[in-house]
Amino acid sequence: MPRSNRRRPEPGGDDSFERLLAGWKRTEVRRGVAWTVQPVSATQAQKTYTCPGCGGPIDAGVAHVVTWRADGVLGDAADLAARRHWHQHCWKVS
Repeated sequence: MPRSNRRRPEPGGDDSFERLLAGWKRTEVRRGVAWTVQPVSATQAQKTYTCPGCGGPIDAGVAHVVTWRADGVLGDAADLAARRHWHQHCWKVS
């Protein structure tokens, strides 16, 4: 029987896809405020959002970024609830 070279998931381990996504997050500082920035690929973009930068729609299937404050005083849950979806180019010029 041929040997499989694929890694098998560890019992009780984290989902590797979730770990991969977490690795893409980065922190950026804009106007003295720290923001967590996470890219969303076109295949992951499932809904339509309104970009706060230009006010235009970000259609399903369009790659974009999601941002939220990394240093909010109300805690992580409040920061995540206030996250916003931006066109990549709008975030770069904001």
